[in-house]
Amino acid sequence: MSYVDEVIERVVKENPSEPEFHQAVKEVLESLRVVVEANEEAYRRDALLERLVNPERQIKFRVPWIDDKGQVHVNTGYRVQFNSAIGPYKGGLRLHPSVNLGIIKFLGFEQIFKNSLTGLSIGGGKGGSDFDPKGKSDREIMAFCQSFMTELCKYIGADTDVPAGDIGTGAREIGYMYGQYKRIRNLFEGVLTGKAISYGGSYARTEATGYGLLYITEEMLKCNGQSLQGKTVIVSGSGNVAIYAIEKAGQLGAKVVTASDSNGWVYDPEGIDVAALKEIKEVKRQRLTEYKKYRPNSEYHEGKGVWGVKADIALPCATQNELNLEDAKKLVANGVIAVAEGANMPTTADATEYLQEKGVYFIPGKAANAGGVATSALEMSQNSERLSWTFEQVDAKLKEIMVNLFHNIDAAAKKYGFDGNYVVGANIAGFEKVADAMTAQGIV
Repeated sequence: MSYVDEVIERVVKENPSEPEFHQAVKEVLESLRVVVEANEEAYRRDALLERLVNPERQIKFRVPWIDDKGQVHVNTGYRVQFNSAIGPYKGGLRLHPSVNLGIIKFLGFEQIFKNSLTGLSIGGGKGGSDFDPKGKSDREIMAFCQSFMTELCKYIGADTDVPAGDIGTGAREIGYMYGQYKRIRNLFEGVLTGKAISYGGSYARTEATGYGLLYITEEMLKCNGQSLQGKTVIVSGSGNVAIYAIEKAGQLGAKVVTASDSNGWVYDPEGIDVAALKEIKEVKRQRLTEYKKYRPNSEYHEGKGVWGVKADIALPCATQNELNLEDAKKLVANGVIAVAEGANMPTTADATEYLQEKGVYFIPGKAANAGGVATSALEMSQNSERLSWTFEQVDAKLKEIMVNLFHNIDAAAKKYGFDGNYVVGANIAGFEKVADAMTAQGIV
């Protein structure tokens, strides 16, 4: 049995009931097979892959908090510090009922390669809780965040582990967590990113993941003789990533016609009204059923259906495994030429393979949505220097990072004979830097 197969088998055996983690490890290691086989003797001797798939540290803790009626609730908090070979752990905090150890491990594992691809000195980590912020008052959110950080603060720091936002964790939650960290540790440092501008946040951080997604998509199309100009785009989601992907797509000359949330989706043939979407989701925190009040000619549909709309480009920006094989077949039938992942692993493995087989340009999330963590690292730099850059400065750095990132994954794919396979290219380019650092630092 090959080294890659041995490690995959071991991961499945030792981590039962963690299908998302299995999926992430299989996808990465399969695409690294050519690199591993070229270095198999040294990698096997040093157990490099076993060390790569085992987190350096897994932290699980209870989070008790009191609601507005005086009832005590207990949630579970997680922080998986996966790999620090190239820098302090970096990765978001997800607050969602679906959160469990397997999902946090899958996200943390992906984060290793995503962070490496940015070219910046940040390692891989992820965290969160099964707490659901929907429907909670500001005081309840604060109670949870303060309890969560009371435990988490023992394990993080500006040069150790720097969490950020993710699903369910926005500027409000980051603010409450930062205040509690400062209160307990008596340190004003860049321990969290995604902060408000008034206390050390970075301009363009809110927009970064969505904007970065479009910068890399634009560069990929350009390098393949295509353009975003005049293209019709379908987007899933209506959170931070989706909103700013829709905004930047419009600025670059494309027309986005869909958005979705957990209840349903909207189709607006004239193009999604970003201002209306921001009002509904960021200000009023309402469901997409309200969109028709702003745009009477739009359509609202219950359930899932975004991927059945005819378009040129698809950008899944909601959550993991939202685009399956049947969806992929609809995309191909409708003439989609490119799929770029705004969310983390939103496309199932068989759907990814099908899209690639049919010649659809496909950029995986670890590359396509790296703009968010890249700008988080830029926020860390500003905090370390006690500086604040302008929106334009940060946006220019973000675009440069994403353009370079595309060329790095393209070059890695070509180097190993996988021209045009950006999944393989992303995994190889991210892995090589981390593997070199792990080897240089000895068996740790």
